[in-house]
Amino acid sequence: MAARRRGSALRLCATVFLLDMAFSKGYVEDLDESFKENRKDDIWLVDFYAPWCGHCKKLEPVWNEVGLEMKSIGSPVKVGKMDATSYSSIASEFGVRGYPTIKLLKGDLAYNYRGPRTKDDIIEFAHRVSGALIRPLPSQQMFEHVQKRHRVFFVYIGGESPLKEKYIDAASELIVYTYFFSASEEVVPEYVTLKEMPAVLVFKDETYFVYDEYEDGDLSSWINRERFQNYLTMDGFLLYELGDTGKLVAIAVIDEKNTSVEHTRLKSIIQEVARDYRDQFHRDFQFGHMDGNDYINTLLMDELKVPTVVVLNTSNQQYFLLDRQIKNAEDMVQFINNVLDGTVDAQGGDSILQRLKRIVFDAKSTIVSIFRSSPLMGCFLFGLPLGVISIMCYGIYTADTDGGYIEERYEGSKSETQSPEPVEESKEKQEPRSGDSLVPAVQEPKDVLEKKKD
Repeated sequence: MAARRRGSALRLCATVFLLDMAFSKGYVEDLDESFKENRKDDIWLVDFYAPWCGHCKKLEPVWNEVGLEMKSIGSPVKVGKMDATSYSSIASEFGVRGYPTIKLLKGDLAYNYRGPRTKDDIIEFAHRVSGALIRPLPSQQMFEHVQKRHRVFFVYIGGESPLKEKYIDAASELIVYTYFFSASEEVVPEYVTLKEMPAVLVFKDETYFVYDEYEDGDLSSWINRERFQNYLTMDGFLLYELGDTGKLVAIAVIDEKNTSVEHTRLKSIIQEVARDYRDQFHRDFQFGHMDGNDYINTLLMDELKVPTVVVLNTSNQQYFLLDRQIKNAEDMVQFINNVLDGTVDAQGGDSILQRLKRIVFDAKSTIVSIFRSSPLMGCFLFGLPLGVISIMCYGIYTADTDGGYIEERYEGSKSETQSPEPVEESKEKQEPRSGDSLVPAVQEPKDVLEKKKD
């Protein structure tokens, strides 16, 4: 009876799951060639995929959830997907060069999504990009609401000016990453002090920083550098994004499951430097920690001990390793200063030798990962070509050997065919000699022999 109930419950769960999947898929439209003309009146969030792509298949259930939630909250953004291999000309027009590619299409503009492929991150991207490029903050209450909701956001304060035009241009380029607002001076919190107007500010890390054209240079470049919090939990995707900022990245490489003093100490030292020395290093450094050394090992092409601190230049793949024991924040500051003044030697880089080394390392890593994940597949992929090459080499070798043997045998048979003539000739010469004759001589009569004796 209990087994029957469990079977009924499993069947019910499976049915609910299938219905849920079918229900979710109903809010993701399959797009075809007509999409090019019909899309202009709407805002579309589109997944360009390939049927054979493993990453696309992994994204599919997440994408169905995105479609369901966008519909349930009444978002004006429509969610669709297009087979970029079947409609390659349309995908090419939208600049699709890899799979999957997520784009938000708004009028004549197409915005690429480059964040983590999670439901929440994709939906936030859609909300941010589909709305106004620069959103007004009409009251202090709205300002406080935005401050609670967003970890990093930018605000233009003031009226019309050349700085505002630069701000709009920067926002149109970087809206895919962060939020842009505008406000009057009366709306800004009382703790904000401005030396001059108009101004552009970034609010993050429970404080704010004001853009200075003379010290910070181009406004777009400054926004691109400041769109991250000063201290971050690092992963491979984030390190890739930080490469566009031109900053060095100081990382405490630790094992988060390890609660020993050394692991927690290095992490707190990096956090302290990021917090207390922000004004000194914010233009050149980004700080954070990373759980485990797997990704760092692939960058360094070496086994990095854990825990430790490494400084990465993600723009040219250089790195700096500790040349001293870090006991406190002052030691870390000294190490960072030595990196900046060139006292610590840079390792790695993107030279031709390093690129060749990278190719060999990546090939080796790929082979090892294939054999670890699927030994049989590894044997098939690499054993079959080696087997074919071995058979070809063996065939070439045996072909040469047989050829020599045949030639030698031919020479031998040739000498045998030429030898009988001189042998017969010698026999003819030896025929008159009775002792050597092959035919026995006729025996003479006995009385004749006796006469000869007499």
